[in-house]
Amino acid sequence: MAIPIFPMTKRTHHCAQLTRQNLGATVALVGWVDSVRDHGGIIFIDLRDREGITQVKFDPQDNAALGAQAAGLKPESVIGIQGTVVARPEGTTNANIPTGEIEINSTALEVFNISDTPPFPLDDAGGDKVNEDLRLTYRYLDLRRPKMRKNLMVRHRATKAVRDYFDDQGFIEVETPALFKSTPEGAREYLVPSRIHPGEFYALSQSPQQFKQILMVAGVERYFQIARCFRDEDLRADRQMEFTQIDVEASFIDREDIYNIFEGMLKKVWKSVLGVELTTPFLRMPFVDAMNRFGVDKPDMRFAMELSDFSEDFKNSGFKVFQSTIASGGVVKAFNAKGLADLTQGELKGLEDIAKMLGAKGLAFIKIENGEWKSPITKFLSDAEKAALQQRLALADGDVVFFAAAGWEKACAILGRIRLEAAALLQKRGKLTIRPDDWKFLWVVDFPLMTFDEEQKRFLATHHPFTSPVPEDIPLLDTAPEKVRGQHYDLVLNGMELGGGSIRIHQPALQEKVFKDVLKIPQDVVESRFGYMLRAFKFGAPPHGGIAFGLDRMVALLCGTTSIRDVIAFPKTQKAQCLMTQSPTPVTPKQLRDLHIQTVIPVTETKPETK
Repeated sequence: MAIPIFPMTKRTHHCAQLTRQNLGATVALVGWVDSVRDHGGIIFIDLRDREGITQVKFDPQDNAALGAQAAGLKPESVIGIQGTVVARPEGTTNANIPTGEIEINSTALEVFNISDTPPFPLDDAGGDKVNEDLRLTYRYLDLRRPKMRKNLMVRHRATKAVRDYFDDQGFIEVETPALFKSTPEGAREYLVPSRIHPGEFYALSQSPQQFKQILMVAGVERYFQIARCFRDEDLRADRQMEFTQIDVEASFIDREDIYNIFEGMLKKVWKSVLGVELTTPFLRMPFVDAMNRFGVDKPDMRFAMELSDFSEDFKNSGFKVFQSTIASGGVVKAFNAKGLADLTQGELKGLEDIAKMLGAKGLAFIKIENGEWKSPITKFLSDAEKAALQQRLALADGDVVFFAAAGWEKACAILGRIRLEAAALLQKRGKLTIRPDDWKFLWVVDFPLMTFDEEQKRFLATHHPFTSPVPEDIPLLDTAPEKVRGQHYDLVLNGMELGGGSIRIHQPALQEKVFKDVLKIPQDVVESRFGYMLRAFKFGAPPHGGIAFGLDRMVALLCGTTSIRDVIAFPKTQKAQCLMTQSPTPVTPKQLRDLHIQTVIPVTETKPETK
């Protein structure tokens, strides 16, 4: 083997860097064997590193031993090569890669590690077809795939853009503790037993919420953090038990300031990562309008199919389901799924099952086909009711109308979900185009400050108990708490909630009133959970507000994926497991004794075997 010109572990270039400008240069490359090809005894290897691929040639006429060594290489083995940059022969160039006009005539080869055969293809086309559990078991291989490497790079660039932006805006990055105190009013927490204080527990922080408000009292004025947060909740495509948020708090600001700050951040991220110029300011929409028009407080604005309220039109309807619902204080809402009258019985049954899952007794509909209204309910409708539907929904041949009759919130939720399902069916038919890069940002504002919980027979904070009421609604705290609007805002993009925040209560008297008089939290509980915070507010708390913004969800949208597991290096499955490390796992009795705790494994019933 030729004597190496460079130390083999030191590259001169990465594998997407060499072009015709480097012809004749002596270079050293390192990386993974992407493929091995034998062309009449001449061995070609595609060498891959993080940046891309370079073709390397081993000609046995130049060095028989080197050619034989290269022929024995297996894909995914780690090697280093040295050689000379030459032009590829005419007709063999590859315009799809930056290095497609050149190749390396190898003069030296060092094998750092021989790979076993991977359990699945590491190209994107093959890897995407593999069961996700297998990919997560071998996550270190999955992350070698081009798409996954790109996702990690997008995450890096987005995070860097965020840090640069907030630094330019005068914010200070401050780390807050991961070990906090338990506040069981919110989502379920992860508890951490204390060895030093037997019988007592920390909780992993669900959010830096209280710490960042304390930082405002401390005079930091402008704080941000790329914060790791933890919630013991059921997982799904856009939710993980441990997640990352862009956490921000600032003093002496109002809601408009928050909107402007975050719109600036998003402009910076989209420009840095995608080269896209976002248009600001973003649309603002009250919560009630979002629910009335789209059935959800995180509407996807990339397509129409808006909901309409027909309660006034159907209050005396011959269709008793509509009439009785309205008489009991409910509403009748409907929307036109334009062009979906050709849905199959199976698809209609699927929509009905979804409606029932959300509390409906069924899913009323009317198909418009060949000029005829087809539905079991049509015979109950008057000409005036049909005219109202025709006029307000602009009905045409091939359309289908879906109805919901229920309490306002339930009717909105049912049709909001059916709207999304109808859009998916129309997309499948090629009748609706919803582009992932059609960026429809929206601030949803003026949420109710609190909602009444029928089970607990008391009001609960819609956002969290530190949210400040809209000033003109404060008198209603004593007479009609359900009508009080909060200075709470959510940022929505293409049907996904990216983040939410609020202007906070900074006056101790108002905060205590919300805790005790409205939310009915006992004094001892208030003192135990929030006493330190109320005391801090008595030492000059400035007006302040902030937002918590999902970094994982934002990066998923930037990468064009619907699952945040694709943009987290080592995610958990929907069963909250890490398949690669096989965690969680049992611990030893000694570990439990040191922590002064015992575990009780639930007994699962086993059915007797049948012969």
